[in-house]
Amino acid sequence: MEFDQNRAARPFDVTLLDLFRGARRAMRQWRARRETRQILSQLSDAQLRDIGLTRNDICRKS
Repeated sequence: MEFDQNRAARPFDVTLLDLFRGARRAMRQWRARRETRQILSQLSDAQLRDIGLTRNDICRKS
């Protein structure tokens, strides 16, 4: 086997579009976590206890 046959065809082939998609995905995930934290923070302590969380867990698990 020759050296050229043993390497990846296109290593590190990242385009500007790939970077944009990654940034957009990260922004969506951040927004979803933020919305979840807001919703959970509006619940009472009893409601949080019912789902197995505490107030400290809301910030810590984000």
